[in-house]
Amino acid sequence: MENGISIYPGLDNTLAQNLQLIQQAAACGIRRLFTSLHIPETDPGRLKKELAQILKAARRCDMEIISDISPATMELLGIREFSPSAFRMLGITTLRLDYGFGLEEITALSRNRQGIRIQLNASTITGKILSALVELHANFGQIDALHNFYPRRGTGLSEEFLVRKTSMLHKLGIRTGAFVPCAQGRRGPLREGLPTLEEHRKEEAGLAARHLVALGIDSVFLADSLPSMRELQAIAALRDDAIVLQGRMITKDPVQQQLLRHTFTARADEARDAVRAQESRSILKQFGADISPDHTDPRPAGAITIDNRNYRRYMGELQIIRNAQPADPRVNVPAVISQSDQKLIPYITPGRKFSFLFD
Repeated sequence: MENGISIYPGLDNTLAQNLQLIQQAAACGIRRLFTSLHIPETDPGRLKKELAQILKAARRCDMEIISDISPATMELLGIREFSPSAFRMLGITTLRLDYGFGLEEITALSRNRQGIRIQLNASTITGKILSALVELHANFGQIDALHNFYPRRGTGLSEEFLVRKTSMLHKLGIRTGAFVPCAQGRRGPLREGLPTLEEHRKEEAGLAARHLVALGIDSVFLADSLPSMRELQAIAALRDDAIVLQGRMITKDPVQQQLLRHTFTARADEARDAVRAQESRSILKQFGADISPDHTDPRPAGAITIDNRNYRRYMGELQIIRNAQPADPRVNVPAVISQSDQKLIPYITPGRKFSFLFD
């Protein structure tokens, strides 16, 4: 996954803070930067003064620079005529077309020869718009999409709506991103977070991001201005479409600990009471190791279990418990998924990859 940060020149942060954020994000392996050039509260003077230095710093870090633009952006930047080359000269590599652009104009932009990518607004896209772009032969190889974020409390998207819009875009092979808020450094003027999903407004950024991945989002952006290093690291650690669950390790057995750090696939024959890992027994065989009885405790919902040697050929079977089960001397409980992350378990559908994250 190519995930990103957000910077708003001329708004809350100082230039020094913005430049430091770029360096910190790049050090974590983050290679995308989102900015908006038409926020009403922006100080135009500061934006013009700071933008060139911010873009230069991002280019030095080999970042894709995504700019949210509208026709008003031209006036703000002093650009007489809209053209991809004008933005290319600034160092902007992707244009997110927020409003004010017709279908034929979007199609023409998708065929530009300057290497500028075009980004659609995933939250306002419709089937009619996408059908029209298909008929006009837009270059979908140069198009992706990004959902909105929502500063006002109560206006963020529902999960159902996000999934519907994202699925529509995925049918045309359009990769789609979304935003999560940060715990601190929230952007003004409201400072109530900038989530895509309303349910994420008060949620920890790492969990919100893992939830978006579970919903099929391809790229996650920290929306607020001053994320913590922990939040940067959480976004940088997102990988592909695997569902990652935060948990607490209980066992001290190195064999079980090693097994728990692998990525697994949910079996195609879905069990009623548990998510079953397809590969865990074969991985254990590769270790050439044995699993002794250890923490053979009752198995509440959210428990991670591994069958021990007393389960004979099932030794190494790894499960995530959906429905609570009693203790069994043949089944170890080496770890448990945190209460907050248990909401991600239902998304581990047959064939879906999953892994664990332990503090």
